[in-house]
Amino acid sequence: MPDAASNHSTVDISWSTIRKVLIAIVLVWVWLKVWILAMVMLISILIAVALDPVVRWLEARRIPRWLGSTGCILVLAAGVGSLVMQGWSTISQQGRLIALSLSTIYQHLLASFPVLERVLPGSSQAGRVSLQEYGTALAISLFRALMLLTIGMIFTVYLLIEWKRTLEWLIAFVPRAHRSRVRLTLVEARAVMFSYVAGNVATSIFATIFVFTALTLLTVPAALLLALLAGVFDFVPVLGFVLSGAPAVVLAATVSPATALLVVVLYVMYHFIENYFIAPKVYGTELRLSNLAVLIAFAVGAELAGVIGALVALPVAAAYPAVERIWLSERLAPDTVEKHQTLEQAQPGTAATR
Repeated sequence: MPDAASNHSTVDISWSTIRKVLIAIVLVWVWLKVWILAMVMLISILIAVALDPVVRWLEARRIPRWLGSTGCILVLAAGVGSLVMQGWSTISQQGRLIALSLSTIYQHLLASFPVLERVLPGSSQAGRVSLQEYGTALAISLFRALMLLTIGMIFTVYLLIEWKRTLEWLIAFVPRAHRSRVRLTLVEARAVMFSYVAGNVATSIFATIFVFTALTLLTVPAALLLALLAGVFDFVPVLGFVLSGAPAVVLAATVSPATALLVVVLYVMYHFIENYFIAPKVYGTELRLSNLAVLIAFAVGAELAGVIGALVALPVAAAYPAVERIWLSERLAPDTVEKHQTLEQAQPGTAATR
């Protein structure tokens, strides 16, 4: 009869294992506390990569790098601020018009379907209190966003000035045998990031112009505000521009049902034109991702870090071919990298990162 003690297994957990588990827990805790700041820094990196060619152009004309970097950020901030200030009266007026139209539609829904009073906010005293709480939370969020924006601008300036020194400092942590491959990966990732930022800005400008022109010709109220909304939402891939069409359709319905239907058709039409014609031309060959890959990257990024994570995930996903070729080619099947490159170059429906 076998000894009962022989049926028991012993698990020996070393102090090294315990230390690794504790370090992992601490890292997760730190990430949960600072993930928003980390995302702001990643976006600052994207902006710095996009502005670096301008800074280098100024540097070639004997303008100190610190002065060119600071000047680029100040010009960018001044341009955005000037645009907002010049259009603020029109934007605020059109914002009130949108709020009034939505309020009218809201009251019409409550009058037509009284049962909605129990579920929609604002139909009772508790709902009004809840809306006040939302307003307070919105004000706090805007203040935090302003602080993060300021931090991001300062971080971008220092990245532009000291990026070489910072890069060398970080690469020093990499084992000597892998440093050349790390440098090559960063060079290709930098090209991807530049194409991503420049392409996103270009497609957003095209979307803003198209929506403003179309809605103005259709006499839809608040055309300027809706166009700016479309331009901002266009930074969100695949679904952003389509989602921005919802308020446009609502306001178009105040003109006529036919106008609302035409707005739907125009938004959908432009969405496909941007995906399959404009975006591939704007982004070039650096960002060859299928729509399925974009959706997966977008979903993973959104799950990890919200909208900012979704935006940052796209250039990271677009850099994967370089990582595969430089780091994984020896571990994959011999023809994997070659087949992937052939598919990326030959697929006519590739929509860059859109």
